Amino acid sequence: MSDAADGTVRLHVPDSVSWSAVTGRVRDLVGEAFADDGPANLIDGEWKAVGTPSEQTSPVDGSSLGTMLKVDAATASDAVQRAAATHRSWGDVDLDERRRRVSASLDAMESARDDLALLLSWEIGKPWAMACADVDRCISGVRWYVDEIEGMLSRDVEGAPAKRAPLEGPVSNIASWNYPMSVQVHAELVQLLAGNGVVAKTPTQGGWMTLTVAHALMAREGLPVTLLAGDGSELSDALIRSPEIGALAFVGGRSNGGRVAAQLADTGKRHMLEQEGLNTWGVWEFSDWETFSGILKKGFEYAKQRCTAYPRFVVQRKLVDQFLGTYLPVLEGVRFGHPLAVEEGGDGVDDLPALDFGPLISAAKAAELDESVAEALRHGAVPLFRGDKAGGRFLPGQDTSAYHAPVSMLAPPGASRLMHEEPFGPVDSIIVVDTEAELLAQMNASNGALVASIASDDTEKAERLAEQVQAFKVGINKLRSRGDKDEAFGGRGESWKGAFVGGEYLVHAVTEGPPGENIFGNFPGYQRTPPT
Repeated sequence: MSDAADGTVRLHVPDSVSWSAVTGRVRDLVGEAFADDGPANLIDGEWKAVGTPSEQTSPVDGSSLGTMLKVDAATASDAVQRAAATHRSWGDVDLDERRRRVSASLDAMESARDDLALLLSWEIGKPWAMACADVDRCISGVRWYVDEIEGMLSRDVEGAPAKRAPLEGPVSNIASWNYPMSVQVHAELVQLLAGNGVVAKTPTQGGWMTLTVAHALMAREGLPVTLLAGDGSELSDALIRSPEIGALAFVGGRSNGGRVAAQLADTGKRHMLEQEGLNTWGVWEFSDWETFSGILKKGFEYAKQRCTAYPRFVVQRKLVDQFLGTYLPVLEGVRFGHPLAVEEGGDGVDDLPALDFGPLISAAKAAELDESVAEALRHGAVPLFRGDKAGGRFLPGQDTSAYHAPVSMLAPPGASRLMHEEPFGPVDSIIVVDTEAELLAQMNASNGALVASIASDDTEKAERLAEQVQAFKVGINKLRSRGDKDEAFGGRGESWKGAFVGGEYLVHAVTEGPPGENIFGNFPGYQRTPPT
């Protein structure tokens, strides 16, 4: 948007939230973590400027964010061996001391909260409120574990008294770029509380600066953390198959998850592999459209770039007109654009815009999504809504190649990717059905999901249908999410492999209990779902 003379609003990025200002402040805060051109790698408690430089750009406007130093396989292997040695001594540290150090690192992150959130906005395009929530959920969630960890380490998976011990080696963490704090750092801090050392890989697509700052604050408190940047193909043997690794925590897509599972197959290692699924709303015998409108609006947060987004709606035929009458105005009202651009006179975080989403993670992802939409249309899908980037909130002349306006299609055919795969972007599919059997078949199209929901006035029928939906969590007239604190999380079918997490299940996943213990999870030989 340009000048008020033509009726539009002049936008700018305040100096205080610019990339140079934010990185200047975090360099002053944790200068030990930086080499000349950018963050270093954390190995054996020391920040080392090793690796091949790789230029990083912001999806927000295509600007340079600096240089990532990608380590090679030999460096990663050495780092894992060093982490294993530290892991053994960390397990002997008294629980109260572990709690003290984790709490001190949380205090430091809380003090740096605004800058951590601004880094997220620049690195992965999160609007301000969502970036703050990512940091805040990490801090509040781990503080809950600090209070509850003693009881979790003193009982087994059945609730009987049992002293749980750290794993034989450190936990390796390979996570997606979309929630660096509330998923990755949160999980690492719980693993540390439980007595394990931690090895983490920086996502190559975004979040490396945020993770550097968080891990620097953790390392300052004496927490045994290792942080490595590099390509998964180069580092996978070291981070997955190394005999020193005690467990693997992975968050990503099914294709990468399948490769990881294959690498783990003969190792017997403890693992938690969170993979994508086509999360779905089923709409059957329903009438509360006003409430549903608010649910639909919330569903577009962060451009549906999260594992618990709902990009698919399976709708009873007789309700299609009412559904579209509620749904299409929501798409018209979605607000997207530059997450850090403010109107004239704005000069700080209090003036940052309230957007539903910013860019996708990269221009390449936006182009890939365009091709998926075009493919579905070529095969016969009916376009219901195609937004225009011209409706976004942008700076004059800004690079908008990573942005994607909302799109909705009716009945993408089976030959198209969007019929079976999660788009991980603001693209919805609508499927029309006539029977309950069709409803369930279309809701279960992706062979397992993390979450699903059913909208229905008949809650008894909805609960009966929910029992046949292949998702770990099924909501009745409400969204389901990953959850916080004591809420379990996992997946059904191909959406999850290994131990379930959340609450004490996360602690049980990264500790050893009594001999012969069968923890809750989705394993080749058995599946155990938590009673809740």
